[in-house]
Amino acid sequence: MNPSVEAALSGMLAAAEDATPVNAVEAVTRELGEALGASSVSFLIADVSGRALVRLAYVPFGPRGEGRRDGDEVATVLPFDGGPQEEALRTQAVQVVGGDAEWTVLAPVTERGEVIGLLEIVVGTEPSPQALSEIARTAHALAFVVIANRRHTDLFEWGQRTTPFNLSAEIQRRLLPSAFTCEGGSFTLSGWLEPAASIGGDTFDYSLARDTLHFSVTDAMGHGVASALIATLGVGSLRNSRRAGHSLTEQADRAGAAIAEHSPARGAFITAILGRLDLGTGTCELVNAGHVPPILVRDGRAREVSLPRNTALGMFPGIGLKAGTLTLEPGDRILVVTDGMYERRAAALDLPARLRALQELHPREAARALADGVLEVAGPKLQDDATLLIIDWHGHHGRPRRSNAGADVAAATSADGR
Repeated sequence: MNPSVEAALSGMLAAAEDATPVNAVEAVTRELGEALGASSVSFLIADVSGRALVRLAYVPFGPRGEGRRDGDEVATVLPFDGGPQEEALRTQAVQVVGGDAEWTVLAPVTERGEVIGLLEIVVGTEPSPQALSEIARTAHALAFVVIANRRHTDLFEWGQRTTPFNLSAEIQRRLLPSAFTCEGGSFTLSGWLEPAASIGGDTFDYSLARDTLHFSVTDAMGHGVASALIATLGVGSLRNSRRAGHSLTEQADRAGAAIAEHSPARGAFITAILGRLDLGTGTCELVNAGHVPPILVRDGRAREVSLPRNTALGMFPGIGLKAGTLTLEPGDRILVVTDGMYERRAAALDLPARLRALQELHPREAARALADGVLEVAGPKLQDDATLLIIDWHGHHGRPRRSNAGADVAAATSADGR
C-alpha cells in the first residue's frame, strides 16, 4: 500500500474545493486512485429506491454504451442481487473480492448511518488490513464531499432517480428530510416512503435538539399535486412552530389553522403523529391527529400505543388537541406508519408478525424490509403511499456513539442476516 494514501486523504477537501461541484467527486477519487496505484476508482451513488446503486460517468467521447443519459452524463443502474456490493452496505463493512490478477475493494460511503453510496477500487495487489482501514476512512470522507457538493448541482439527484418524477413527486420529495437515517448515541432512526403512482401526500420528518428528538409522520388527504400542496402547508407549519420552540400541541394547533386558512382544497386535512422524545429519560410525548396509532415493539412483542384521539389537522381548527405520554425502556422500538401500510392489498401484510421477525435488524434495514414486504403483497404499484418511521431508543444519553467510518457497526445488520 502506498504510504501517500494518508496524504491523499488530507488533500481530499482541497481537491474537492478546487474542482467544480459537478467534478468534485471525480477529483477526489482520481487523487485516491493515484495514491493507491489503482487501475480504477468509482463512486456508486445509492438509488432513491433503496434497492440499487447507480454508477455515474461523464463520457464526452467514445461509444454511448448502456444507461440513462443527459448530454454526456451517463447513469448505469446496478440492482441489488445479494452480492458483495449489497453485503458491504448491509453490514457497513469493507468487502474484498479477489480475482486472478486484481482485487476489488468495496467500501461503504456512509455518514451517521445514512448510506450515500459505495466506493469501488480495483488494485493489482491484495490490500493489507491497514490499507483497508485507510480506504474505509477515505470512503467516510467522501460522504462529506458528496453531501457538501450536491447542494450546488442536480447531477447526484438526477443520477439517483431510476424513474422520472412527476410534479407531485417532486414537491413531496422536497418535504422529506435530506437524510433518511440518523444514528445517535442514545437512538437510531430510519424512515422510508414507498410512493403510490399518483402520490398520496405522505411525509416523515425529524430534527435532533441537544437532548430531544422531534419527529412526525403525516398523511395529507387526496392524491397528486393538490395533496402535495396540502402536505407542504402542514409540514411547513410544523417545522416553523417547532423551530420557534412551541409545544407539541401548539405545533399541531398551528398546523391545523394553517391548513384550514390556506389550503387550495376545501375541507382539506392532514392526519399526523407528532412526537417529542426526551433522550435522557425515554419519555415520549405523542399527539395523534386522526392517524393510525404508533406501534411499540418491546421484548419481542408488538402492540399499538393507546393515545388520546384527536381530529385530523385542519378539520376543526381552534378546538385544541391533547397529547399522550409513552415511557420507553432501553431496547424499545417505535414504529409510525401511514394507512398505506394497511389499506387495500397492503393489508395482507401481517405487520406485527413482520416487526417481530425484523426486531434485530438495524432500522435502516428493517425499514427497507418492511417496504419490500408491502410491495410483495400489494404489487409493484401501490394505490396509496406507504410511509414508515422506525426509532430505536438505546438509553445512556450522553454516551459517545461507537462509530467506524460513518456507521455504528455494532448496530449494523450482520452478515448472517440478523
